[in-house]
Amino acid sequence: MASRIGAGPTRALWRESVGTPIGPLTLLTDDDGAVWALEWEDREARMFELLRRQRGGAGIELRTRGSASTARAAVEAYFGGQPRVVESIALSVAGTEFQRLVWSALQSIPVGSTVSYGALAERLAKPRAVRAVGLANGQNPIAIIVPCHRVIGADGALTGYAGGLERKRWLLAHETGLSSATAASDAEPAGYGGSPMSPAQLPLFGF
Repeated sequence: MASRIGAGPTRALWRESVGTPIGPLTLLTDDDGAVWALEWEDREARMFELLRRQRGGAGIELRTRGSASTARAAVEAYFGGQPRVVESIALSVAGTEFQRLVWSALQSIPVGSTVSYGALAERLAKPRAVRAVGLANGQNPIAIIVPCHRVIGADGALTGYAGGLERKRWLLAHETGLSSATAASDAEPAGYGGSPMSPAQLPLFGF
């Protein structure tokens, strides 16, 4: 069964729902298995608007997969205690050149770490572009895989996240718990069972 979103030339994408402890995600992939978008289902309108802007207003024909994609399995593994599995997923990104630079930099932030908007701007050799970095971070259509949730304020505050600050807090605590357990046991843990950490407790990744 297929449904159409938007007008103009149409691109067919496969739609899947991924269940998580903090709400379902919508996953969109193309025929090659590359991820176009991953967003919380209660933020779908935002996801489709971002795709419309970044893809030149093209329409999207949504199709339902009969079996789970490799990308879906990887996202499920992330929530199951293997956060680095998503790092190998193929992506299809659009956006401006600057946005793509920011999104690429986001992918270099290690699991269990955070970085400030200012440090991210420094990493891109654009120290005065802190606001622009923040805006590009907010235009990311691929949650978790392109980890915009790992960017925090200079004072350690969680700041904004399209999926909501509670989800951002959960994701950071999930990753920090897994990273700590892996370092201690040198083995991939089964999952995170601790309580959420405060922003001040999260390790800051320095570029």
